[in-house]
Amino acid sequence: MSFKLDKYFIMGTNNCQSEPLIILEKALQAGITMFQWREKGNGALQGEAYEQFALACQQLCKHYKVPFIVNDDVELALKLDADGIHVGQDDLTIEAFRQRAAHKIVGVSVHNMEELEKAMRAGADYVGIGPIFATTSKEDAKVPAGVTFLTEAKTCYPDFPMVAIGGITPLNSAFVREAGADGVAVISAISLSKDIRQTVQSL
Repeated sequence: MSFKLDKYFIMGTNNCQSEPLIILEKALQAGITMFQWREKGNGALQGEAYEQFALACQQLCKHYKVPFIVNDDVELALKLDADGIHVGQDDLTIEAFRQRAAHKIVGVSVHNMEELEKAMRAGADYVGIGPIFATTSKEDAKVPAGVTFLTEAKTCYPDFPMVAIGGITPLNSAFVREAGADGVAVISAISLSKDIRQTVQSL
């Protein structure tokens, strides 16, 4: 499946202060190009509610023809026939996922050149690089790296798709794009926005 990293929205129910599905639909209407469902942390949905909410998000994404990516949960991604999955360094290997879902989009979070090259060798379709700036959306986030590694990675591999994440807002997104990012991934910038259309258009 083709994809465009340009405006990449990540969301779970606990990232929202109002109705999550309304937030997602407004973001889709405003022009996000990818959506990653990430249901983690305190208060995260469990069991049937977890699966049903994922399905509702997927149906919205299908309506707006935007790729629906599941964070970490390989079994759910396969069960829902999601467009792809995003994994971290401690999650199931890309190779194992590929054996069960050959034509899906696979993204990997990387933090240094060794991890980037490992992901590329394993067959990742894109990588997420960050946190660029300090973030409050992820409890176990690593120390902010700025754009140093992003710039280095793009210099070495200019044609490989890379999305930047971590503390990105409409105020600093241009700086991140100038450093080489093919897109910017945001959570709270959209999920807590008072004007989602304006926020998405400004990223």
